[in-house]
This record gives sequence, structure tokens and C-alpha cells, in this order.
Amino acid sequence: MSVYVKVVEAGSMTAAARACEMSTTMVGNHLRALEQRLGVSLLSRTTRRQRLTEFGATYYQRCLEVLGLVADSEQLAEQALGDPSGTLRITAPLTFGSESLAPALNTFTQLYPQVKLDVVLTNDRMDLIENGFDVAIRLGAIEPSNLIARPLEDYALTICAAPAYLERHGTPLEPADLSHHHCLAFAYPAGDDWRSAEKLWSLTGPAGEILVPVSGPMTINSSAGLYQAALTGMGIVMLPDVLLHDDLRTGRLVPILETYKLPCRPMNLLYAQDRYRLPKLRYFVDFALQQWGKR
Repeated sequence: MSVYVKVVEAGSMTAAARACEMSTTMVGNHLRALEQRLGVSLLSRTTRRQRLTEFGATYYQRCLEVLGLVADSEQLAEQALGDPSGTLRITAPLTFGSESLAPALNTFTQLYPQVKLDVVLTNDRMDLIENGFDVAIRLGAIEPSNLIARPLEDYALTICAAPAYLERHGTPLEPADLSHHHCLAFAYPAGDDWRSAEKLWSLTGPAGEILVPVSGPMTINSSAGLYQAALTGMGIVMLPDVLLHDDLRTGRLVPILETYKLPCRPMNLLYAQDRYRLPKLRYFVDFALQQWGKR
């Protein structure tokens, strides 16, 4: 089509050949192939001059429209690969998403105001492609897939309690002491790799792993619920660090058994390789790695 338009506008195949930087023979080949495909003549050619057929004139106008759309589409692609814009769909775990991701997204939207965020917080492992997500933050072991996985800081835990509880019941000095305290447990769903149905807390010391049976007045399937209960002095909890930073710093909660190592889960950023070219995703990946990437 573009060669045909050049022939019409230049007035001859020789002039069109110069404009297209190809031989006159190749220009003729393009025209013949186009006419054979359409099954109709576009130009009436003599040794002295050429003129458009009636269909050729109509087709020329249509070619201008089509080539204009092609140029516009290429410009859209260039824009898509330029400044980040559009809607970015993110899925992340509930606690991390609420306590760490959501506050950080305020900074991201200030940096890239043309990006709109659609965030789904859930502990379910939602399929990125099937559910239309651009990127996921995921806890635990990564299953084999075609997705790119970028490691983030491990999802760490801390055992702590409110000062009021420790004043009433004392501070555990050894892991075994936890068995004699009110320990509030998270009720994980069956089949999760951190099940607490047995109410065993794992700590690691110089002699290796120690499994401590714990009990208390409540189990609950909400980290936010455990956190609020701990603040009231209801008992000792093992909670993600993302929930506790400010309270540990201000003393509203006190860390316990700090010399022992607690379980932690790997955390990864997942996305499809073919979508990484989109600026909205590429810029978010860079942002997330700056915020939570493994040091």
C-alpha cells in the first residue's frame, strides 16, 4: 500500500522507486502483486504516462486512511514504551499489603500520577494471567512457572507482648517458658505450610530448632485481630514485623526471646516477562525492589 501511494503521489514508478529507496522493478512487482491480490487494475499505464483507474482512485484514499491508522498505532506503541500510564493491577497478601504496600503506593502514585492502581489483597494465590494481574507479591515457596520471580526481603516474625501483660505474668526467658503463658495463635487454613492447628511455635537456638507447644484464650484467622488483642495485654503473640515496627520502637509492644531465631517466609515479586516492557509495570518493579528488595 505504501509503495502504491508513493507511485500515485510521485507520478511515476521511477520517482516512487527513488522515494522508497528500491529499484523500479521492485516497485512494479509490488504494484502487480497488489493488483493480483485485489483482482482489479489500479493504474492505466502507457509509455508516456499513468493515470488512476476509478477503483484505483478510491483505493488510494482508503490506503491513506489505513496507513494513517498504522502510523497512529505505532505512535501509541512508542507512547506505551515511554511514560508510565494506564491501570496497574496488583495482588498481595493481606497483612503485607495493608501495612507495607498500601502506604508505599502513595509515594508511587506521586511519582507516576498517570498510573491508576487496582489492588487486590488476599492470602489466596491468584493466577496472574487468568485473573488479569500485572504483578503479584507472594509469600512462601514459588511453584515452577513461566513467571519472573524477583526476591524481596524475607517475611520475618517477632514474638512480643504488651508491657501490661508482662507486668502481670512475667517475661519468658527460655522458649519452654512459653508453655506456661497465654499465647494467642493465628488459625491458618488446613494445608498451609505454616499451620498452627497443633499450636506449636518454632524457635531456633544454639542447639537447633525448638518446638514449643503453646496455648491461650484465643486463636483467630486475622493478623490484625491478633495485633489488637496483643495491644490490650491479652497475651503473647508471634506476628509479622511489618505489623510491629512502630509499636516495638515506641514500647507499646515488647520483643521476647530476641536471641532466638524465628521462622521466616521467602517473599517474591512475580510478573510475566512479556508484560515487563510496559512502563507501568517496569517502573513498579523498580520501585518495589528499592522498597523491599533483598539487600
